Amino acid sequence: MTETGEISRFAARFFKEVFKPPYEFRELLRQSYEIGWNSLPLVGLTGFIMGLVLTLQTRPTLVEFGAESWMPSMVGIAIIREIGPVITALICAGRVGSSIGAELGSMKVTEQIDAMEVSGTNPFKYLVITRVVAATLMLPLLVIMADAVALFGSYLVENLKGAVSFELYFSQVFEFLNFGDVIPSITKSFFFGFAIGLIGCYKGYFSKKGTEGVGKAANTAVVVTSVLVFILDFIAVLVADIFYEL
Repeated sequence: MTETGEISRFAARFFKEVFKPPYEFRELLRQSYEIGWNSLPLVGLTGFIMGLVLTLQTRPTLVEFGAESWMPSMVGIAIIREIGPVITALICAGRVGSSIGAELGSMKVTEQIDAMEVSGTNPFKYLVITRVVAATLMLPLLVIMADAVALFGSYLVENLKGAVSFELYFSQVFEFLNFGDVIPSITKSFFFGFAIGLIGCYKGYFSKKGTEGVGKAANTAVVVTSVLVFILDFIAVLVADIFYEL
């Protein structure tokens, strides 16, 4: 409970300072490159395999019931609504969360953060705000890319197994998709990215002294962000369900 309060105070400080000048645009762009571009290969590969496996596992059951024509729409809804955002967020929690926690933890241990404060630089604005904003903005883009690659992987299986053309496959995917599927998926991705950046920065910024503290900061950042992703996803699904009932 104490740590929950500390994280809340840390988040409050973020919202208090994020709109105040000066703005570290150069560092924000650098962090966006590190978090977004450097995560593309891992996210793309994961999305591609996710589409292949989901289709290979589901297709025999649908064929047994003579419903293989529903495969594109079913896979499309499953990936875009739920699987794509959650799996991508978990991948980024492991890669980005641990990286931020270890980087800021190392700076804390070597007293670089203290040196920035002494020199008159605001380390919170330079180190924390840029990373949290970059993670918040980049994760939805990574989710969109992962969804597209996963659907392409699913199409390859359908093309090989059922000789389904590219045009037919994706026309069936988009026929059953609507904004009620896409918008909540992208919206919750912003919250996933914010949670990953915030927890990673918090764990690193308040890391204990010594190399053990750096390792613990990186490890706990991954664990806490992974749990938060599932909690935020549950809340998002619950809110969406209530909204649809209204």
